[in-house]
Amino acid sequence: MRSRLWVAAGAVVVGAALLTPPGASAATGAPPAPSVASLAASAPAGLIPDRPMPEEVARALSRIARASDGRVRLGVVGSSNEQRPIPLASVGTGDVRLLYLTQQHGDEPLGTPAAVRALWALGVPDSAWHRWLRSRVTLDIVVQVNPDGAVRNQRYNHDPSATGEYARPGVGYDINRFHNPLTPIEDNPVPEARAILRRWHATRPAIVVDYHMQGRYLQPDGRETTASVLWPTSTLAGEAAVTRSRQLTVRNADVLTVAAGANVTRYPGGDYEGIARNAYGILGSASLLVELSDLPPEQVDFQIRTAFTSMIATAQGAAGGGLWRTDPTRADAIPERGPSLPDATPQPHADAA
Repeated sequence: MRSRLWVAAGAVVVGAALLTPPGASAATGAPPAPSVASLAASAPAGLIPDRPMPEEVARALSRIARASDGRVRLGVVGSSNEQRPIPLASVGTGDVRLLYLTQQHGDEPLGTPAAVRALWALGVPDSAWHRWLRSRVTLDIVVQVNPDGAVRNQRYNHDPSATGEYARPGVGYDINRFHNPLTPIEDNPVPEARAILRRWHATRPAIVVDYHMQGRYLQPDGRETTASVLWPTSTLAGEAAVTRSRQLTVRNADVLTVAAGANVTRYPGGDYEGIARNAYGILGSASLLVELSDLPPEQVDFQIRTAFTSMIATAQGAAGGGLWRTDPTRADAIPERGPSLPDATPQPHADAA
C-alpha cells in the first residue's frame, strides 16, 4: 500500500510538470517544454552501445559535439591509471551548475549511454525551450568515470598496487569510496576520484547526481524494484544541503515513477564520507545516488531511458527552480528496498554503491 500511495502522490505532482518546466511563468520566460519521450527520440539510433568501451564513448561524444555546432563542449577532467582520458562533456552557459557522474564502477554501465543520449537531447536541438534551459544551467557530465574498469568489466579501477580498505589487492580501488572531502586531494591514491574532486572545487556545482547499478530486488507487493535513490546520510552533511538533496530525491522519484514507469525504492546506503553521495553533500551540493537495477537484457533500454529521464528532469527542475519547491519530507515516504529477488543471479555490485 505504501508504494501505491507514493505513485499516486507522484502523479499529482509530476503529471503537468513534465509538459511545462517547473516554475514556468512570465518571470522566468520559460517556453513550453517538449515531452521526455520526444527528447529521447531526438537522439539517433545506434549513437552508442549499451555497454560501451572508452573509444566508443569518445566517438559518440565527438559526433554530438559536431552535431551541436559547439553547444556541447568536450574536455577531460583527468586520466586513469592506464592514462585513458576521463571524458567531460558540458552543455549550457547558465549560472546554475550541475555535475553528473556515470560508471564509477566499470561493471555498472547503463548511466553512460543515458548520459550520451541526454547530451544529444539537450545540446543538438535548438528550440526556444532548449535555448531557455541552456541559458539557465551549465551541465557537466563526467561520462564513464572509470574507463579502465569498463574495459575489464570490473567494479574497481585498475591499480595492481592497490592496498588497504576499499581496495582489492592486485586489482584496484573502489573509486566510490575515495571522494572523502576530509582527505587532502594530493593524498588521495585514486586518480579518477581526484579528478572529480578537483572538478567540484573548480565549479562548485549546486547539484551532483551519481548513476550506478544494483542487483535485483522484490517488493512486498510482488513488484520488482527497477531503480533506487538516496540522498546524503552522513552526519557531516549540513542541514541545508541535506534538505536540498531530499528535494532532489523526491523530484527524481516522482518523475521516474510517473514518466519512466519505474518502481522506485530507497537505497540502503551507508554514511561513510568517501562515498560520492555523502562527500558532495558534505561539501554543500544537493547530492543524489540513482541505482538502476540489473534487469534482463530485454529491459536494458528501459533502464537507460530511466536514467535519461532523471538527467533531463533534474536539469529542467534546476533551470526553472521547481526542484526547490518540492516537499523534502516526502523523501521519507519512498518505500525501502525489498529483499533480493529469489533465483536472481547474484551481482558483484549489489548493495555496494
